[in-house]
Amino acid sequence: MMPRYQLPSSQIHRCVLALMLPVTLLGAMAFPPQVQTATAQTSGGNRPLTIRSDVQEYDAKSQVVTARGNVQMLYPARQIQATAAQAQYFSKERRIDFSGNVYILQQGGNSMRAERVTYLIDEGRFVALPQSNRQVESIYMVEDGQLGGQAAKPAPQTPPLKRSN
Repeated sequence: MMPRYQLPSSQIHRCVLALMLPVTLLGAMAFPPQVQTATAQTSGGNRPLTIRSDVQEYDAKSQVVTARGNVQMLYPARQIQATAAQAQYFSKERRIDFSGNVYILQQGGNSMRAERVTYLIDEGRFVALPQSNRQVESIYMVEDGQLGGQAAKPAPQTPPLKRSN
């Protein structure tokens, strides 16, 4: 016969599991996931522009969304994806300022890397700035081959680069 103060291990396991479920659910409600999403509606057709990040703030007075930490932007209407350390969406000016290891990818393979990039939504234009003593890198996919049934003309000769050092 077992003493009253000692429970079999199977009952102990059941009690622990029964206590863990409510604690887990309470923790999930008290501490929501860190990744937050903001979806901005653009004018003329209200096409979504989604920004995901670790933290987001919205200033109702200035109508500016600030996203920090692992920022990801998806704008399917323009076929644009972007990543950065921080982004600010200025809804009145209709622009997005990205900063910190910015990478922009457009459908078709065009891409851009810079330290800071401003995207002017209405103009569909990017303005990129590098880190000091660095450069902006852009890769554009250029169709090469047959043009209108004729062979493409070869590129003109480029004179050799002369170093100024």
